Amino acid sequence: MLHQPTLEGLRALKLTGMAEALAQQLEQPPIQELAFEQRLALLIEREQLSRENRRLKRLLSAAKLRVNACIEDIDYRHARGLHRAQMAALASCDWVRRAQNLCLTGPTGCGKTWLACALGNQACRQGLSVRYLRLPRLLEQLRIAHGDGSWNRSVGQLVRMELVILDDWGLAKLNAAQRTDLMELIEERHGRHATLIASQLPVDTWHELIGEATLADAILDRLLHNAHRLALSGESMRRGALQPETTEQGLDRRDTPGNAVPAPDRGQRVQAA
Repeated sequence: MLHQPTLEGLRALKLTGMAEALAQQLEQPPIQELAFEQRLALLIEREQLSRENRRLKRLLSAAKLRVNACIEDIDYRHARGLHRAQMAALASCDWVRRAQNLCLTGPTGCGKTWLACALGNQACRQGLSVRYLRLPRLLEQLRIAHGDGSWNRSVGQLVRMELVILDDWGLAKLNAAQRTDLMELIEERHGRHATLIASQLPVDTWHELIGEATLADAILDRLLHNAHRLALSGESMRRGALQPETTEQGLDRRDTPGNAVPAPDRGQRVQAA
C-alpha cells in the first residue's frame, strides 16, 4: 500500500498531528496489529494533543510573560503570607473566567512578578488569552498611540484579552492623560475580563497615586469591588539565592518579554505515539 499520498493528504488538510502519528505507526509493526478503530483513535488523540500544544504556544507567545514561571514551582518555604489553599483556588483560574480581578501586593523581591507570571502561564495552559505589561510601559505606549492614530486598536486588543497583568503599578503618580487612558482601559474591561495588578504599594495608597479624586474613585471602584487580594510580606527572596534563577528564588536574567515558555511536562502535554 502506498502511504505517502495519505501522509501528504493529511498534511494538506493541516492534520499534522495525525500525519506524524501515522508515520510513527508505520514504523512500529506491533501497532499495525491493532484494530482499525483503535489505530484511528490513536491518530485522533495525537491530533488533539498537537492542536492543544500549538494553541498553548500561540497563547504564551502573545502573553509576553516576563519570566518563565509555573504554579508547581512556587516556593512555600519562605514566610511571606502565601498559602497553598489560596494559590490552588487562584490556579483554577475560575476568577479569570468570572471576570474578577486580583491585587497582588508586597515589598520588593517577595516574588510578585514571578507569581503573576505563574498565574498567567496557568491561564494560558487552560486556554485563556493573557497579556503581561508593566504599567509604565503601557502608559507610554498609549501616549504614543494617541499621536500615530493607533490608540483605539491598541486598547481594543487589550480589552479582548481574558487576563491582563499590569505589573509595577504605582511606581509614579499619574498625570491627567495617563489617568484618562487608564480609566478607559479599566472601564472597557470591567465586568468582561479579569485584570491582575502587581504593586509594591498597599491598596490603601493607590487613591493618592492615581490623583484627581473623581477618576481615582472610578478606577478603584471598578478594580477592587470584585477583587481577590494577595498581600505578601517578608524579606527579599533574591538575597542569598543559591538556586539557578529559573526558579522563584529570582528572575531569570536570560528571560526577556516574549521568551517565557512553560517548564517541561507542565506547560505542555506530552504527545503520545
